[in-house]
Amino acid sequence: MAISYSNDNDVPNNTRQPRKKEVDSAERTGLLKKTETDYDERQEQTIRPKTLDDYIGQSALKESLLISIHAATGRGEPLEHTLLYGPPGLGKTTLAMVLANEMNTNIHVTSAPALERPRDILGILMSLEPGSVLFIDEIHRLNKVAEEILYPAMEDFTLDRTIGKGHAAKILRVPLPKFTLIGATTKAGALSSPLRDRFGIVYRLNFYNEIELNAIIRRSAEILGIAVEPQGASTIGQRSRGTPRIANRLLRRVRDFVEVRRKGQKSINSAAAEEALNLFEIDPLGLDPTDRRLLSLIIENFNGGPVGVETLASALGEDARTIEDVYEPYLLQAGLLNRTPRGRTVTPNTLRHLGLTSLDDVVEQKKLISE
Repeated sequence: MAISYSNDNDVPNNTRQPRKKEVDSAERTGLLKKTETDYDERQEQTIRPKTLDDYIGQSALKESLLISIHAATGRGEPLEHTLLYGPPGLGKTTLAMVLANEMNTNIHVTSAPALERPRDILGILMSLEPGSVLFIDEIHRLNKVAEEILYPAMEDFTLDRTIGKGHAAKILRVPLPKFTLIGATTKAGALSSPLRDRFGIVYRLNFYNEIELNAIIRRSAEILGIAVEPQGASTIGQRSRGTPRIANRLLRRVRDFVEVRRKGQKSINSAAAEEALNLFEIDPLGLDPTDRRLLSLIIENFNGGPVGVETLASALGEDARTIEDVYEPYLLQAGLLNRTPRGRTVTPNTLRHLGLTSLDDVVEQKKLISE
C-alpha cells in the first residue's frame, strides 16, 4: 500500500522527516502540550495497526466492514464510499489506512481545510488510480465548491469541467477511475444532506472500554519496547478517557516518568503509573484540570446549571466550540454532564467525583467565604 499526502501539513511519509504539528484541539488534555514532538509523531506512525486483525476494538464495525470488503473484492470493485464519524482519537484515520491495506490499494490522504480552491480537489481527483482510496479528514469543513465537485465524482466517477466563458462556455465531462472516498468527521450532523447521502457505508466509532484499552496499551508497549505489567496497563487505561490516542500518549509519558524518577525499575507497574498520572493531574476518571474546572464552575457559579455554552465559555475563558468538541463528549459519556434545552447541568455523579454531597454544600461554603 502506498500513501500519498496532499501537502506537507498532513501525516509525514517515509521520505520526509516529521516535524511538529498542531495537536487537534479535541485531543488536548491537561498534560499535553499544543504540539507533538517529532519523536512522538514517529511513534504514532509506528504503532498504527495495518490490518483489521490488528485493529483492536469496534468489533461490530469490523465485522460489517469485513463483509463489505470481501463482497467488493469478490466482484472486483472498489469499496463503497465510507463515512466514519465519532469523537477524535478513536482511530478514524487509522481505520481508513487499514481499509486501503485490506483492499490492497493506494491511499491519498488530505483534509478538508487543505482543499480551499477548486484546483486543489481537482488535482487530487485527477491523480487517483483505479481502485484507490481518497481519505478526507474533517470532511464536514469542505467548502461548497469542493462539495459540488465531489458529487459527480462520487456518483458517476466523472468531473464536470467548464471550458470557455460566457455564451461560449461548455461543460466537459471527464471520466475518473473508480475509487473509494473515505470521509472522517467529529460532526456528522454538520455535513450537508446531499454529501452525507452519497456515502454507501456510514459508521460511528464509539469510546473504547477498559479491556480494549488495556489490550491497545499492551500492544503499543510491545511495539515500542516498553515493559508494562497488567496492572500498570490497567491503571493507564482507566485514565485514558476511552480514547486509544490518549492511552498511547499517557503510556509514553508514564514511561518517561519511570525512566527519570524510578531509575533501575524495569517495568511500569500500577504504583508507578498512578504516581506519574497523579503528577500530571490526570484523575482516576481521566479528567484533567480543565475538565474539573469546567464542572466546578457550573457548580459554584451557576448552582449546578443549567447554563448556556456561550456563558460557560466566557466564564471559563475558552471558545464555545472548544468546549463542545474537546471537553463535552467525554463528560457526557462519563455521566458527569447533561446537555438540556436550557443549557448544561452537572449530575449527582459529578458531585460525588468532586467530593461533594449536595449543591447545598457549595452554597454553604460560599456563604462562609463571603463572611
